Amino acid sequence: MSVYPTILSQTSLISRDDLTYPFEERGLQFGDGVYEVIRIYQGAYYLLTEHIDRLFRSAGGIKIELPFSKQEITNLLNDLLTQNEMASDGIVYLQATRGSAPRIHAFPADTPANVYAYIQDMPRKTENLKNGVSAITQRDTRWENCYIKSLNLLPNVLAKQAAQENGSYEAILERDGMVTECSSSNIYLVKNGTIYTHPATNRILHGCVRMRVEQFAGDLDMPFVEEAFSIDDIKDADEVFLSSSTSEVMPIVNVDGNQIADGAPGSITRRLQAVYETDAGINKQQA
Repeated sequence: MSVYPTILSQTSLISRDDLTYPFEERGLQFGDGVYEVIRIYQGAYYLLTEHIDRLFRSAGGIKIELPFSKQEITNLLNDLLTQNEMASDGIVYLQATRGSAPRIHAFPADTPANVYAYIQDMPRKTENLKNGVSAITQRDTRWENCYIKSLNLLPNVLAKQAAQENGSYEAILERDGMVTECSSSNIYLVKNGTIYTHPATNRILHGCVRMRVEQFAGDLDMPFVEEAFSIDDIKDADEVFLSSSTSEVMPIVNVDGNQIADGAPGSITRRLQAVYETDAGINKQQA
């Protein structure tokens, strides 16, 4: 792709290189905004409706009024694919902030939201999906409203950086010894054929892929229990995996240097991966 048009609040498309912001922008100065990352497979969105619904839910959670309806932003995102002649695997990054105004903490009056989106190529992480990844544990120091997909990601960034410095793929977050989620993904433990994951409370992001994993588990008659598990439970797990739009259903085979079970992706994770690929149309597109 040689051109990356950008969606603005004025609902127009421009080259990404032509986008400028005033220095007094609420997202830049306060992290006062929300965002979505939407997966694209072979030029088609996956879970677009779910992501748009969550964008509006997050915006409502911090009282940002978006300048379009769900159908209008859907149309604009489809135009973005067309204008870029997108036919490969990638993502759309979509962000809305409270807008540009003189810097004060209180909401500025009569200030329209700033909204933009851009496409980025992103191949599937096929080797990681096949072989599994390692993770470390980190204390969850985020705010109490993690169900809002806000721009305030510094604790997530620090946790992810700690994982990278450790040579690991992801950081598993815990509060008082109980696992919430990861720095940029939801996490699951499998024991005796049952899948466990943290309940969809304000302490985790309600992942779009997470919702699909729960649906897949039901379709496959796999018990799916929304119940928090502990760091100690991970040591005795039969399988551990994570999910997100960029990681899909990703096996975790090592945590804090300790091997999970036999150190290979488990059968339940494999079955969920297969259903995910079918649901996303990956098998058909790449056949």
